[in-house]
Amino acid sequence: MTDLFEPLTLRGVTLRNRIGVSPMCQYSCAPDGMPTEWHLAHLHARAIGGAGLVIAEATGVSPEARITPADLGLWSDAHIPGHARLTAAIAAAGSVPGIQIAHAGRKASSSPPWVGGVAGDDQHGWEPLAPSAVAFPGLRMPRAMTEADIAQVIADFVATARRSVAAGYRFIEIHAAHGYLLHQFLSPLSNQRNDGWGGDFAGRTRLTREVVAAVRAAIPEEMPLAIRFSHTDWTEGGWTTEETVELSRQVKAQGIDLIDVSSGALVPAQIPVGPGYQVPGAAAVRAGAEIPVAAVGMITEPQQAQEILAEGKADLILLARALLRDPYWPLHAAAALGRTEALRIPPQYDRAWGALGKMPMDSAIAEPMPAL
Repeated sequence: MTDLFEPLTLRGVTLRNRIGVSPMCQYSCAPDGMPTEWHLAHLHARAIGGAGLVIAEATGVSPEARITPADLGLWSDAHIPGHARLTAAIAAAGSVPGIQIAHAGRKASSSPPWVGGVAGDDQHGWEPLAPSAVAFPGLRMPRAMTEADIAQVIADFVATARRSVAAGYRFIEIHAAHGYLLHQFLSPLSNQRNDGWGGDFAGRTRLTREVVAAVRAAIPEEMPLAIRFSHTDWTEGGWTTEETVELSRQVKAQGIDLIDVSSGALVPAQIPVGPGYQVPGAAAVRAGAEIPVAAVGMITEPQQAQEILAEGKADLILLARALLRDPYWPLHAAAALGRTEALRIPPQYDRAWGALGKMPMDSAIAEPMPAL
């Protein structure tokens, strides 16, 4: 029976437990895409809280790849030092630093969610790219990509992956979900091409497969590579769970080590949201493709997370909103499940947590960090 606090090894990297911080956009950059003190505080806090894996938000592989002008980027070498500061802080707290590399496609040039709509002016807005000139409702009309555009996107993913390695990330996830560019190519609802990048399953999955192959070849053999899929569009005629399983088999053969299984967001849809509502998709991919998977989506309670693992539906639990509400969810989970021996706490916090369950201290976390 897989335990929530059991280590997970993917290639040459071992996570200290099966709890991960799902990539969550913070919309807290200037238009240059540089990491900020907000990102440092946000990610470091969740590493201190005990998560085995901390994944930085969807990070643009080019300026045009961003969802909003306030998104994090890694499209130039100038971004590397800021990201290196993030990875050092995460690693110093005992977590594996990860990054999700992404291209927003037709959902690019939007405004932060608390503003809504498209980016407001010509200075900060741009023409988005997509497989076809079909807009997401309420957003800008995209330009259908040329062969040269597609080649550039593949090159951008590769260059960003290499910079991720240089910045100290030890886990890379390719974003092919949530209605962003790679997902747009996968789904017939957004991909209306009749060339080699559209049409049948092989054509619609081609870009994803080529990005995976190129990124895998560009990063160290010992570095795990994951990919996030929306296993269904929740809409008739869209991308399906069965197609996700088949594509997962194919990218596994290309060197993908873990499938992060989410769903939806390509088109507005009626989604049966409820506790663990995406877990059946993760279980289907795990069984059908025989590959480790991460489950995500309204997983909020320690016992719920433990049961998903124990029942063989996933290998890793990624938390988003639950960890926004409580950066110390892993420590609370250890206490709730009677596993206080399983997580090591910062000595600086021993007076609070040690008294609850005699959690062992991690003296490495007490090592001085660089001065601000």
